[in-house]
Amino acid sequence: MRGLLADDRGSTPVEFVLVGVLLTALTLGVLQLGLAVYVRNVVHDAAVEGAYHAALADVETAEGATRAEAVIAGAVGGDFVDGATARESTALGHETIEVTVITRLPLVGLLGVSQGWEVTVHAPAESLD
Repeated sequence: MRGLLADDRGSTPVEFVLVGVLLTALTLGVLQLGLAVYVRNVVHDAAVEGAYHAALADVETAEGATRAEAVIAGAVGGDFVDGATARESTALGHETIEVTVITRLPLVGLLGVSQGWEVTVHAPAESLD
């Protein structure tokens, strides 16, 4: 019986599979985290771009949301945005343009929770006065 317990023949393929599955899962998790951070940065930068575009004196406010959606569509995909709005506000006591973008929270690739992220940014409004 001691001879059978001390025999470790055939354990190498099992160890390889166990370690391989663990390393593959860890690698895919790190890649997914990197993708989520990239998408978050794209959405935030697109909202900032839309707010500053809408804050120009000769541009309609609604064009800020359209601009943000176009930037996200170019970087991530056209159907990624669940909603985008632009409106005038008085944040911090000054006239500003507020752009809010609602997108999916990517969990597996770009698939994930609908309306999982909401980004709101402000830009100081320009005037021709």
